[in-house]
Amino acid sequence: MAGGQERILRGRIRSVQATKKITRAMELIAASRIVKAQSRVQAAVPYSDQITEVVKDLAAAGAGRGAPLLVGRGEVKKTCYVIISADRGLCGGYNTGVQRAAEGEIKVDVLGGLGYEIVTVGRKADNYFRFRGYNRNANFGGFSENPTYDHAREIGKHVVGLFESGEVDKVLLVYTRFISAGSQEVVLRPLVPLETQTVEGGDAKPAGGGGDYEFEPDPETILETLLPRYVEARIYAALLNAAASEHAFRQRAMKSATDNAEELIKSLARIMNRARQDSITTEIMEIVSGAEALGTGKATNVRYVELDDSEITQSANALVSSAGTNNANDL
Repeated sequence: MAGGQERILRGRIRSVQATKKITRAMELIAASRIVKAQSRVQAAVPYSDQITEVVKDLAAAGAGRGAPLLVGRGEVKKTCYVIISADRGLCGGYNTGVQRAAEGEIKVDVLGGLGYEIVTVGRKADNYFRFRGYNRNANFGGFSENPTYDHAREIGKHVVGLFESGEVDKVLLVYTRFISAGSQEVVLRPLVPLETQTVEGGDAKPAGGGGDYEFEPDPETILETLLPRYVEARIYAALLNAAASEHAFRQRAMKSATDNAEELIKSLARIMNRARQDSITTEIMEIVSGAEALGTGKATNVRYVELDDSEITQSANALVSSAGTNNANDL
């Protein structure tokens, strides 16, 4: 094998090995973050369940019957989609799944003559819908892997403002629900008007099933204060689910990339070894032919053989030594 070709193959192997180290490190980092993200999802459930119970009890007491956040305005003419994606790539089909789900709903609205607005969370979704010319109202980014309640509060304040101003009649959350490290699903959940339901993993009691309550101050005042908090809790739960799902998708994607790199390294090594063996075999044949020609005037009984590296080295040394002895005798 020509030295140049061997150098090229060795260079490619080194390059793939370096890439493999990176993908392996990213796989391990994502795997460690899944555990933490899953714990945060579970830790947020009790608060969400309790605030849901209070809102249900207030509604059962007759509060909020005229509150737009709770009952809506009637006919829906324009919907706001809050689409939660990642800030970075290298996470398989995570971003694609959310974007396609939201895009499908938006196209249905457009065909039905309804309006829409898009609020993106994460740079990937923002880039996707900006490139395709969709109506984007706002973007919140830079925290997809580690969201906080302050981020949820900021998003909630914006979408509640859109709803209360009459700019939109309905708000939907589009995100990836985290079920387990090996299972996630894209979901579309109503956010405003509110539907008193718990976040994923909660076991809320039926409305009115917790007994009689005395509210101080009056239920209307309490509900008016709690409804924005309830929206924030729902958004925060969605952000945590999305973050855990992003880590799970990235862990699987990096594992697949690491496995593919390992297979490519093996394939390149086989190609290099095969070409090297062919080159060495050809050199041995030339040495044998030359030795026979010097000894008898012609080459005879030349056979093609396949040897491993140690046998090739021993045979080559023996043949070179034999050829040198014959040359000395001829002189």
